Formats: sequence, structure tokens, C-alpha cells
Amino acid sequence: MLITDLLIGIRYTVFQGSEDLNVKSIAWDSRKVENNALFICVKSKSVDRHDFALEAIDAGAKALIVEREVPGIPDDITVIKVEDTRKAMAVVAGHFYGNPSHELNVIGITGTNGKTSVAWIVAKLLELGNRKSGIIGTIDNTIGEQSTQVEKLNPTTPDALELQGTLREMLDAGVTDVAVEVTSIALEYHRVDNCAFRVGVFTNLTPDHLDEHGDMNRYKNAKLKLFKMCRYGVINADDVIFDEIMESATCEKIWSYGIDRDADFKASDLSYTETGVKFTLHFKGNGYDIHLKTPGKFSVYNALAGIGACYVSGMSIKDIVKFIQTIGSVKGRFEPVFNKKGTMTIVDYAHTPDGLENILSAVRAFGKRKVIVVFGCGGDRDKTKRPVMGEIAGRLADLCILTSDNPRSENPYSIISEIESGIKRSSQSYEIIEDRKEAIYRALDIADSEDVVVIAGKGHESYQIYSDRIIPFDDGELVRNYDFSSRR
Repeated sequence: MLITDLLIGIRYTVFQGSEDLNVKSIAWDSRKVENNALFICVKSKSVDRHDFALEAIDAGAKALIVEREVPGIPDDITVIKVEDTRKAMAVVAGHFYGNPSHELNVIGITGTNGKTSVAWIVAKLLELGNRKSGIIGTIDNTIGEQSTQVEKLNPTTPDALELQGTLREMLDAGVTDVAVEVTSIALEYHRVDNCAFRVGVFTNLTPDHLDEHGDMNRYKNAKLKLFKMCRYGVINADDVIFDEIMESATCEKIWSYGIDRDADFKASDLSYTETGVKFTLHFKGNGYDIHLKTPGKFSVYNALAGIGACYVSGMSIKDIVKFIQTIGSVKGRFEPVFNKKGTMTIVDYAHTPDGLENILSAVRAFGKRKVIVVFGCGGDRDKTKRPVMGEIAGRLADLCILTSDNPRSENPYSIISEIESGIKRSSQSYEIIEDRKEAIYRALDIADSEDVVVIAGKGHESYQIYSDRIIPFDDGELVRNYDFSSRR
């Protein structure tokens, strides 16, 4: 494809060579450069790809997009200068893959918690309505039940090249609707620029990623960007920034959902059980009785978000009400995991204060069961939430077992001590077992048939990250393989 065609809509200067050069591929990682490639020198907090431009040329790159001069570039290499290579990459990637989002119903879901569950609900409802759907998100990028061929590299929202390539693959496979988890970091760093979102969904805003954004205001403003990029909005009316979103959004139309405030999609008469939650959905003057298979008030919010997104996407409310009652939980999201001892065990991805409080509050609603929680906090991530999560666990659980999560480059005991400072604010019992496997087994050892064990923080993840290695580790598999008799 001609570079000049890839640069449509971008202000640029040709340092050397010609923009009429034909390139066969695009890369921003010098290790993935192919012959006749365009290499984009993207800068991040930790890596400046300008430093790898010569390596990219050695690997076959014939053109560069840069923000600054790179010394030593051969005269036969085309060099294009732009103001911001991240912004440019989003536009170039869209053009290279034929701007597939313009031919899809792309539903972007943002918020601190609930993105994965809402994406799952949306995709499943649309599939049950005989539409072919895809998901781009935390757990995997999928078409139906199958993973996409484009390699998934980023944990949640892909970089612009991976995103546009995945959307192209989905469009070519006959997909009509795509649910995309859109993180604040993706919005802040232009990964989803040039993606035509038809529907934007907002779940909630609570403290997270402050290590990346610096403060809650910047974090909030990153989230708000989605509602200047989508045609329609589906917004949580009960969230504290609902009014601010309504004031700043440029959507053609916005639908609201909620429990506590009046909303277009409103839930009332919530009734909780160990196997789910019942509520009445109010929409356009009608009431619909719904029984979800996942417990907790947060599950109702996720369901309302999914209901709104699918209605805006053209599904009838009658079909939505019928199908949503058949959908189970997504892997690692309030997932019941069975074991030989028979102890009720919940595995969940909750890794924020609000997420942990939601899960433990939902379990508390089961009745007088004793609640044992096993959790830690990730290393090299927002440290401010650690004592807050400790305080929440101490307030809502009967016993807390503090352990390691993904420590990364940090000392696991240092992380645990910061959580411990919060749990000490309560009078609750707790133990410290750094080895996550032993912590999980300890909880199952001491739990009886009437207790509930909650294992929080890693959910669907099948690995544990240390400074020098990544090891296989799956909370759910450990629970399933737990044998009480062999530990007596």
C-alpha cells in the first residue's frame, strides 16, 4: 500500500525519500519487522522505538514514521515526521486494514469494573439473537468461541495495529457486532483513535490506575473521551460522574440505566440468592421479571448495561429479557469452582477496592455463612489501593488470608505489609501466607461445608508474574485439584 494513502488525514513532513513508496506491512516492534515494512517509532514511558529504527531497517523496513530526527538513517529509506507517532499509528493502522470498524457495530465498554462481564453479556445476547459477534478484551479476542488468529499481545485493549487487524479479521469472518473493552490507558494513549464506535457503554468510576494517570481527574477524563467518539451512549445513572458525562458527551443520543435513580433501563425489587439475583426491569412503562444466574447487585448493573447496549444495537426487549436469563458467568468473574471437599468457592478477578467490596458484599448477602477471603495486590501498580483493600476485606470477611498476586519487580512481603496496614484498622482475624498456592489450600483446609471461600485478584489468569519469570498458575485449577484427604 502506498504510504501517501496511509497518511490521509495526518499532517506530516517528508524528511527524506518519497511518500509514494509501496509498503507491505506495518510494525512498531523492530522484532516483528518484515521486508518492505513501514516502521513507526512510537514512544512510551519505558521504551522509545526511535532507538530501534536502525534495527528495523536491518530487518527490512523501507520507511519510518518518526517524531524526531534519528541519526544514521540510510539515504534510501523514506522518513516521515509527524507530531505524535501514537496518534499517527491509529490512523495508519485504520487505513492499512481498510477501516473495518466503519462496517461493524462496534460497542465500546469503559469503566473501572465490569467491562469484561458486560462485553460477555453483550456478545452472548447478540449471538442468541442470531447475530455473529466478537469480543476484544481482557480474557481473549474471540469470534464466537474461537480465538482470533491475530496474536493477542495486550492484556485488555490492543494497540492500534492489533486492534485494526483484529477488527479486519472479524469483518472478513462475517462478524456483525464487536464488544470491545476500552481501558482508560487505551483512550489516553490513542490506541482506539480512528475506531468508529457506534455504541459507548460506561459502567462505573472508582480509584484505579492512578500510577498511570496520576490522579482521579485525569483518570476520569480519559474515560470521558469515549463519549466523544461514539454515536450512542449507554450510561450508569447511579455513578457519581453521570451528570458530568451527560454534559460533556457529544453522542447523538444517550440511554441511562440504574437501580437507585430514575433511568431508561431501571431495576427494582432486587432479591439475592446463592445462585443468582431476581429483579424487575422497567423499560418504556413496562415491567419484566428477570432472574440472573450470577449473584450480587453488581451483576444487575452489568446486566442493565448489556441490556441497554443490545437494545441500542437493534435487539428487541422481548428477546433480550428471554435470553439474558440463560447466560452464565464468565470465567474468573464470580465464578463458582467446585472441589472434592464441597466447600463453596468463588474465584474472581476483583483487584480494585470497589471490585473487592462488590464481591464480598454479594457473598455476605447469602446469609450467615462464614466468609474467608484470599487475596493480594499486584506489584508495580497503584499502591494507594492496597491499604484500602485491606480495610474492606477486614470489614466484610470473617477471616482474611493475605498472599501474593503478581508481584512483578516488587518484594511480595512489602506489598502484603501495605495491605496489612489497612486490615489492622479493623479487628478482623487475618493470616499472611506469601505462597499463593499454600494460601488457597489453607483457606480450603479450614473452611467447612457452610463457609464460603473467595479467591480474589487473578480470576481468569493462568500465570503468575515475578521479576525474573512467569510461572503457570490458575486459581480455579488449584481449587478443582484440591484434595482435602491428602492434606490431613
